Amino acid sequence: MTEDDRTRAMRSPGDARPLPRPQGGPMRSGGAPAHQVPGAEPTRVNAPPSAAEPPRSSSRVYGKARSGNSPVRPLGKPPKEPRAPRTPGGPRLGGRIKGGTILKILAGVVAVLLVLSVVGFFWINGRIKSVEGVLDDYEGRPADTPGTNWLLVGSDSREGLSAADRKKLATGRAVGRRTDSMMLLHIPDGSDRPTLVSLPRDSAVSIPGQGRNKLNAAFAIGGPQLLTRTVENVTGIRIDNYMEVGFAGFVDIVDAVGGVEICVKNAINDPKAGLKLKKGCQEMDGGTALGYVRTRKGGALPDFERTKRQRQFLSAVVKKAASPGVLINPFTSIPLAMGATDAVRVDGSTGAFDLLSLGLAMGGDPVTTVVPFGGNESVAGGDAVKWDRAAATQLFDALKEDRPVPKDVLDKS
Repeated sequence: MTEDDRTRAMRSPGDARPLPRPQGGPMRSGGAPAHQVPGAEPTRVNAPPSAAEPPRSSSRVYGKARSGNSPVRPLGKPPKEPRAPRTPGGPRLGGRIKGGTILKILAGVVAVLLVLSVVGFFWINGRIKSVEGVLDDYEGRPADTPGTNWLLVGSDSREGLSAADRKKLATGRAVGRRTDSMMLLHIPDGSDRPTLVSLPRDSAVSIPGQGRNKLNAAFAIGGPQLLTRTVENVTGIRIDNYMEVGFAGFVDIVDAVGGVEICVKNAINDPKAGLKLKKGCQEMDGGTALGYVRTRKGGALPDFERTKRQRQFLSAVVKKAASPGVLINPFTSIPLAMGATDAVRVDGSTGAFDLLSLGLAMGGDPVTTVVPFGGNESVAGGDAVKWDRAAATQLFDALKEDRPVPKDVLDKS
């Protein structure tokens, strides 16, 4: 057996490798007949493709020619796509953020907020101005009762106002401090709504050591200390916290929250208060709001209408200040905190947490009313508002007992 015969015997069918060329003949591929079939064209290896046909792959699949022109894809799993590059110090671009990373980010944010809250608390607490001796004990002082009672005073002090400010706000040149408004806020221990009671400044009351006079005379004579003692004596309610706001602070607070919306029942034109308003709901800046709560124009009982405007404004400004849009925005919350702490004076025991409690109570839609009154009384050479003693007693007894004010008393108010 020749070498060619041994090679052919060892080749498997379908092997496309060229066989050794026989003597005097062309090269043959594996699987081709050993001898030329009569009438058939000789098999040629690597013959150039015809111009009329598109080139075909010369590979075979299981011994047969493969159809199509696409390259042969290897068997097995497809290759993995290349990973996105990593950014320096960060996760791979296009990759997922792991749950642990999210928790770390959230924990960091919470930690920063806690630190800022603590720092902010001490910063605000350190800026609060206090008046010592306002709530000092004295003989015959009313006993402590359930709930928390605030005496809120609007002072007409011009402190902090320049000559141009006084002219613009039409506050006049009066020196010293007098009360423009006084309100008693009761915050119950339970789930009942707070109660906000206006105390007309011209109310006829007995001032300790001064006889019969108007309520605001107590502030003019003896300041916050005598005013607080007078209110406790005529109401029988022990005051837990005192807060006073002056003209300048009043304007700053309103402007810090971006103004407040107030609905005006009737058009008001009061040059003395620097006020000219149309009927309807409108946005007021600090100067306009100050004129609105100070004016005595409008209504058959100007003082009574004035107290209603004061309660209306106070509720509006506190709700605006407590809104998320103001609190979470540093461009409004920081000026508000600065304006509020510059504006108010409190008793020595009142701090930032107490002011927060006050804001939450005022934002909780309190019941608003005024001390029931009827008729006038002549005191200190002038006319003063005379309280309806029976109805007023019912009102103050309800607050002392930490229960809602009876509806018939509210109707009389």
